[in-house]
Amino acid sequence: MEKKLKPAQQQRRPGKEKKMRPVPDSEPLHSNLKLKDKVALITGGDSGIGKATALLFASHGADIAIAYLSETEDARNTRKEIEEMGRSCLLIKGDLSKEGNCRKAVEKTVDRFSRLDILINNAALHWEKDTIEDITTEQLERTFYTNFFSYFWVTKFAMPHLKEGSTIVNTASVTAYRGSPKLIDYAASKGAIVSFTRSLAQNLAARKIRVNAVAPGPIWTPLIVSTFDKEKVAKFGSDKPMGRAGQPNEVATCFLFLASDDSSYMSGQCLHPNGGEIING
Repeated sequence: MEKKLKPAQQQRRPGKEKKMRPVPDSEPLHSNLKLKDKVALITGGDSGIGKATALLFASHGADIAIAYLSETEDARNTRKEIEEMGRSCLLIKGDLSKEGNCRKAVEKTVDRFSRLDILINNAALHWEKDTIEDITTEQLERTFYTNFFSYFWVTKFAMPHLKEGSTIVNTASVTAYRGSPKLIDYAASKGAIVSFTRSLAQNLAARKIRVNAVAPGPIWTPLIVSTFDKEKVAKFGSDKPMGRAGQPNEVATCFLFLASDDSSYMSGQCLHPNGGEIING
């Protein structure tokens, strides 16, 4: 709860809280259901980090809309788990690298739930290439249209429905901060997301809509086994300080924190669940 501070107050060090006007808020901000009756649209929510986030949000009382590319079986399984928690789940299939599908994802969410409180931009693709010469224009465009343009478009179309207190959380990556020699276009798209997050947070501050990001390190998701060779998959994450890859549910808690009132005094920031890698971001 916001309180207007009263100036012209002074105490002898170290000061007494009970004499402050107003007295600082110290009580917990919410009950155990941090997202009770809120509606969240999660792109790429059928599996991996998006799925874990969807399940965690549902466990905290939210209804979920999941936008996904083509993995219908995974999406249906995720919906089933959400509905078993007593929450509603809408599946929206479509390629978000196309602007029209971004508009439809928002429209279908609002048509179903009559509101939108939380936007999680999470869909992403990447391909390994040894050199910049190996990255075709087609791949570069697909990477940016999926990883960055979709975030811009979905957010743009969501804005008429977001109100004071709404939250937006974007999925960046550790590669945005330290680069990646074989994921050059992917890292560049994630760097764009970091700047987008910071700029949008400043733009929306007066409307009291918070915008933050999460920059995961190596997380065990379907994107990993569909991108890298068997040897790299077997060693995935072992070079990090914690010696292992992270699990999607270890990242989902960052999204819950940023989407809920727990982070009410944070905007334009990025959390780094990356196994202990220091990236000074």
